[in-house]
Amino acid sequence: MAKTVEGFVPYPGEHCETTAMGNLLQFAGVRLSEPMLFGLGQGLGFIYWDSKGMDFPFIGGRVKPDVLTANLAGTLGLTVRIQETSSVDKARQNVRSCIDRGIPVGLKLDSYYLDYFTNKVHFAGHYAVVYGMDDEYAFLADTGQQGGQVKTSLTSLAAARNAKGPMSSRNRSFTLEPIDALPPLVPAICVALTKNAHDYLNPPIRNIGNKGIVKMSGEILKWPSRSNRFEQDLCLTALLMERAGTGGALFRNLYRDFLKECADRLEDPKIEQAYRLFAEIAPMWVGVSSSIDLAGRTGNLQELHQASKLLLEIAAKERTAMELLL
Repeated sequence: MAKTVEGFVPYPGEHCETTAMGNLLQFAGVRLSEPMLFGLGQGLGFIYWDSKGMDFPFIGGRVKPDVLTANLAGTLGLTVRIQETSSVDKARQNVRSCIDRGIPVGLKLDSYYLDYFTNKVHFAGHYAVVYGMDDEYAFLADTGQQGGQVKTSLTSLAAARNAKGPMSSRNRSFTLEPIDALPPLVPAICVALTKNAHDYLNPPIRNIGNKGIVKMSGEILKWPSRSNRFEQDLCLTALLMERAGTGGALFRNLYRDFLKECADRLEDPKIEQAYRLFAEIAPMWVGVSSSIDLAGRTGNLQELHQASKLLLEIAAKERTAMELLL
């Protein structure tokens, strides 16, 4: 028997965690743009992650999974009810009971198992919202790139929720408690800008934040000896930087648009200046991913030197912008 949440309208977004929160907030009567959700969630970051067990380094442009949602909840005074369990049956019941009560549910998933994902890569930090179920399928709201309103078999959903490995959670689901009123947005924006800038400029380890970009600039030149499948590794890395729900330019487009909204609201020259810097930074990240892609496809190592040089310029510009926002 099919059961869907009445009055659910999907929220259009490009990045999975902000789209999931956008869906839950919109259903609760709060409509904020995706860049605003990303910025209020202090989403901008950087990580160059490499370890012995990995085939190839991972490059990320945002804070850790779940942190963005927690930051957003803290900044906007939201109550997010989180459920986790090691039982697949209990996990299904958790979601089913919410759907039966007319509440959409956020899920954390390994996208590899979802029927509608064509690019089969294990990534256990994917988010979507389930708004309906029947005996065979779950009906989900995902990013525009993944098709917006989609469906996947209950079997595939169970596998995606119960996945193990990096970034995974134990069948994590989350819902929003009803919202009376949001706090004033301007003070919330100021807190989010300052905190994000502070965390970005003061990373706990050298491969995160601004220092991580500098580190990548050096490490990228070692990639030819680091990879057994040069073309595949580099082209996939470039694709993930640009198209894996990052909103383009490794999340810098989203943050640029957030700063534009902030500059319009607050009329603060420092925010205006930071916005202008991110308007220059975003295409530079596209340049980095293009060079990585080209190096993979042509084997021209000069492209990696070009990317390395660009990364140092980006690091300097981003440091300046984030110091302005402090």
